[in-house]
Amino acid sequence: MSTVNLSELHGALEWVSDELMDNEAYVCRRTGKIFWISGEPGVLDRKDEVPADVENAEKYVPVPHGHDLDLGSRLAFDFARQFLADQYDDVRSIFRHRGAYRRFKDLLQRRDSLEEWYAYSEERTIKALKEWCKSEGLGIEQ
Repeated sequence: MSTVNLSELHGALEWVSDELMDNEAYVCRRTGKIFWISGEPGVLDRKDEVPADVENAEKYVPVPHGHDLDLGSRLAFDFARQFLADQYDDVRSIFRHRGAYRRFKDLLQRRDSLEEWYAYSEERTIKALKEWCKSEGLGIEQ
């Protein structure tokens, strides 16, 4: 079983989850190396490093988007349910409109819960990445 660096995988997840660009990243099943592909030409000039057969699912696995790992609004709802129970309905309402994360973070700032949110989000992200690696037959190196 190959291993992938958890910190690098975390960065690749953020890269793929960037809503402004159509980025991709793939993990080599044999070596654990991550290949980054920019959705914006010229942003990442390592195209020559990317294997021509990177979309071969037997050799490479695409790094998932955060939404694929339930790290989008569902994560915010889970946090609100646990830590902002009195404002859970307000949080649900926030996510019905554009700019939801900005307004959610404004609410967290007012409630002095922003650092708690960041810690919660990081913990859940690491857990989700570890579960994803296990499901793909990849080991993790810290």
